[in-house]
Amino acid sequence: MKAGRIMRKSNKEVDEPRIYLDMEEPSESIPESEEKPSNQMLKEILDWAKHIVIAVAVGLFLVFFVVQRNEVVGSSMVPNLHESDQLLVQKVSRHFANGIGYEDIITIDADGLYYHVGEKNIIKRVIGLPGDTVDIQDGSVYRNGVKLQENYLTNVMTDERNDAYSHITLGDDEFYVLGDNRSVSLDSRTFGPIKKERIIGEVLFRFLPLDSIGKP
Repeated sequence: MKAGRIMRKSNKEVDEPRIYLDMEEPSESIPESEEKPSNQMLKEILDWAKHIVIAVAVGLFLVFFVVQRNEVVGSSMVPNLHESDQLLVQKVSRHFANGIGYEDIITIDADGLYYHVGEKNIIKRVIGLPGDTVDIQDGSVYRNGVKLQENYLTNVMTDERNDAYSHITLGDDEFYVLGDNRSVSLDSRTFGPIKKERIIGEVLFRFLPLDSIGKP
């Protein structure tokens, strides 16, 4: 009897289940050293923007309610003010009862004002306040019966222009104004007294030209 060969079947390879573990992919985080400069720059930009907005707001407030620059146009205030003189005008005193006084130089809203069509504003000197009686006669100016000693003028004759405005008593909110250059100025002798609401402000001082700096 032939010895038979015992054949051992090789065990079939069994596929063992493979286990995959869920693993988080590494995040691409921005290093802290790179985040800080970016945030710091944004903070600085916002900070600058805030200061700019505040500066603009303050500037607008000052221009509309406190002070403004004006340039002299024309010769109606010669010899004390001249063409192109640069003035600083304050707008605060006009809001007070006694804020505007005699001899103050003021800027006036000329919109619709007689003989000043197309002009934005004019500049004149205050001669009469509310309640005063102003008379122009014999080349001089009288206020409440007293002849004015206008020391800011030299040998100037004040001529009459309109009978209605050469002898007048001012109302509660009226001001009588004249230009220093009486021979050419179109002022209250021509268009009458001005209302308080027309007053823009009082001239503080002249800052240009440099050789004429000061209160005119």
